Amino acid sequence: MRLSARANFGVIAISAAGAAVGGWALGELLRLNACHLCIFQRLLCLLLAIVALAGVLLPSARRLLGSFAALTAAGGLATALYQSWQQYAPDPANECAFGEPTLIERLVDWFGMQWPSLFMVTGFCSSKEWVFLGLSMANWAAFLFAGLLALSLRLVLSRPR
Repeated sequence: MRLSARANFGVIAISAAGAAVGGWALGELLRLNACHLCIFQRLLCLLLAIVALAGVLLPSARRLLGSFAALTAAGGLATALYQSWQQYAPDPANECAFGEPTLIERLVDWFGMQWPSLFMVTGFCSSKEWVFLGLSMANWAAFLFAGLLALSLRLVLSRPR
């Protein structure tokens, strides 16, 4: 069954917003310590949800908005895979917040100062705060972003109905 562009964007928006809210809620309920990469992935989920919502409202711009959604999802996938690698082979030299802050760390810290309850960094990127079925939250995020990337690419590459 082939979904319309509006429905595909809706699935992306609901999935991305659900992941952002779900990650925040899980962190609050289980008192998990989010790191810079966790918060950056949360920001990417929110950005992806906003772009997809724009796609629901403007399905005629599906290729442009789908391309932006694909880039955002690819960035989220790369971030989740990088964090998964840090968790698999932790190295203090590569740990976030040690040394000169990167652009991602500065952005996350700025959001943390604006909305501490949603974006405050309290953990380390190499620690596995939560594991389900043998996979960390970063591993699950990689699967989520891969799926959202596939849906976004489908919007870009498919012919209009």
